[in-house]
Amino acid sequence: MSVSFACSVRAEWIKLRSLRSTWYTLACLFAAGLGITGLAMNAAAKDFPGEGPWDPTNRSLTSYIVAQLVIGVLGILVVTAEHATGLMQTSLIATPRRHRLLAAKLVVAVAVAVVAGQVLMFAAFFLGQAVLAGHGVPHAGLGDPGVLSAVTGGGLYLAAIALLAAGLGTIMRATAGALATLVGIVFLVPALAGLFPAWVRNLFLYWPTLGASAVLKTVPDPEFPHPWLNLAGMCAGVAAVLAVAFVVFRRRDV
Repeated sequence: MSVSFACSVRAEWIKLRSLRSTWYTLACLFAAGLGITGLAMNAAAKDFPGEGPWDPTNRSLTSYIVAQLVIGVLGILVVTAEHATGLMQTSLIATPRRHRLLAAKLVVAVAVAVVAGQVLMFAAFFLGQAVLAGHGVPHAGLGDPGVLSAVTGGGLYLAAIALLAAGLGTIMRATAGALATLVGIVFLVPALAGLFPAWVRNLFLYWPTLGASAVLKTVPDPEFPHPWLNLAGMCAGVAAVLAVAFVVFRRRDV
């Protein structure tokens, strides 16, 4: 008898929540994210310029820089944990339709990432604004222009990172390799942009994670005038990685 997709999703959720590494990763996500927010906002309040552009919302969401790496680890583990333990063969026996099994894993990964990412972004925003208010520095509220879209956009960005990580984990079947590739995509390539000539640096403006992260800003960035289009472009790139992951997972032996 064929296993329904709902049953596959439920089984993947049970497997993910039963891993101690899942809860350790989520605990690290919130501890690091909120800790960085508190420290960064204290420093920002002391260095408040008084004049010029001031984006308190974006300042309070800077923890996404570390959060994207932590939530990427969670996305990778959704797939690679079973390869490491040899349980992938058991999963394929229970769900022989490989595309259904991988789809169930991705649904679980993005669901956890959306919830965790949104909770972190809202918590970081409220914590950051409370710190600014405590120092008597201008701060923002959710009702201010662009604030709600920036906070929710941060959560969606982290969910896209989780899907990208899960796709890389499927293709590489190794946590270390997938994580190294993710670090290169998210951190290394943007960091190297300044080493190239000006005409090459302009191409880096279209690097998915650079433009997509502009959705966390409420002050318009002239380099990224349409951040939500950049985020959509990043999602298209993630979809391409996932398409490759489905092909590889279906054709390759476990």
